[in-house]
Amino acid sequence: MSVFSFFAKPEAAGGDIEQKALNIILDDMPNAIIVYDSDFKVVRFNKLAEQLFKLSSADVVGHVLSPRDAATPGWQILAQTVFSSLAPRVVQISQEGEKPEIYDLSFTEQELELRVMTIMVPDAAGKPGMFLKVIVDRSPLIAALRSKSEFITVASHQLRGPMTDVSWALQSLQSETGLSDTGKLIVTNALAAARGLIDRIEDLLSVAKMEEGKTGYAFEDKDLSDFVGRVLAGVLPAAQKAGIKLYFDRPTGTIPHVMIDEKRLSIALTNFLENAIRYNVANGEVIVRIEQVVGKPFVEVSVRDTGIGIPQEAIPNLFKKFYRADNAVASQTEGSGLGLYIAKGIVMAHGGEVGVESELNRGTIMHFTLPTDPALVPKREAETQGFLA
Repeated sequence: MSVFSFFAKPEAAGGDIEQKALNIILDDMPNAIIVYDSDFKVVRFNKLAEQLFKLSSADVVGHVLSPRDAATPGWQILAQTVFSSLAPRVVQISQEGEKPEIYDLSFTEQELELRVMTIMVPDAAGKPGMFLKVIVDRSPLIAALRSKSEFITVASHQLRGPMTDVSWALQSLQSETGLSDTGKLIVTNALAAARGLIDRIEDLLSVAKMEEGKTGYAFEDKDLSDFVGRVLAGVLPAAQKAGIKLYFDRPTGTIPHVMIDEKRLSIALTNFLENAIRYNVANGEVIVRIEQVVGKPFVEVSVRDTGIGIPQEAIPNLFKKFYRADNAVASQTEGSGLGLYIAKGIVMAHGGEVGVESELNRGTIMHFTLPTDPALVPKREAETQGFLA
């Protein structure tokens, strides 16, 4: 018996063993399952699908689904799930052309969050015969993550206001002429601590927004060399203050333009550069390069430093929230461990990947890719999916 006939064959009057086994398997699946043919006629609708869509199998099986069902009372969510372009919010998880297709659907009014995977089951001739939709109800997970993010957002906003006032007061004190040398040192250190805490608060707010999918990406066609040059100009004063030489090894050939959100991507690149400066050695160097990835529609931006390096056992954890390698903590006690996590999320939202190579006490290379083919930039409603997978 082919897979096609296994799904399509109606249950025999006397009870076909194979069909009963299939029914048991589908009903015991931990996710909602819908099976329909190439004409969108439903042939299977398991118990979890009944619970999720609040429709009985008896009503759905045999029904030919249509976008018009979205206007039928009680059938709206099912129709929008099968015809995903009708859903209020759609985020494509799988790459363009990749099988199976995976989408995240959000239904705001019902507070419903679904991940839908569509699998094509070929018939005996290899043509599309049946379609299997596996639907994961992610609503409880998303609700919990949003609750956590909302708490972080509210707490951070409550802290940011007073800390800004403290920073302003310390700046005013710093300009006072009557302070002793000891007093000036105390005020300077307190101001640096206040500014550091404000930076940590901003990091927490960025993470909360990213994980809620509220970062608002706006992609534009940009010359990557010009973009990198502008970001380097912004961090040059910090490099000079630290005594670090900053170089841009501009590409000699033509580099294709890329689709980027300049504001967001500058946050990621600035983070890589600031780490390269902060964890460098006296009179060290930072070299930035842009290269075309051979044989692939991507360019790579690399940031090489001559710093303290990263232990090999720490590299797998480097882009996790709040993680800092032991030698980084020993070198610089201040830091939230959020910068690289945020940077990775930004690069991923651009359709790229991040990587790192390092040798302890010899330096580190942080690098990330960006697609030169606009079709490879994730299609979403100007929002990032964060790390809610």
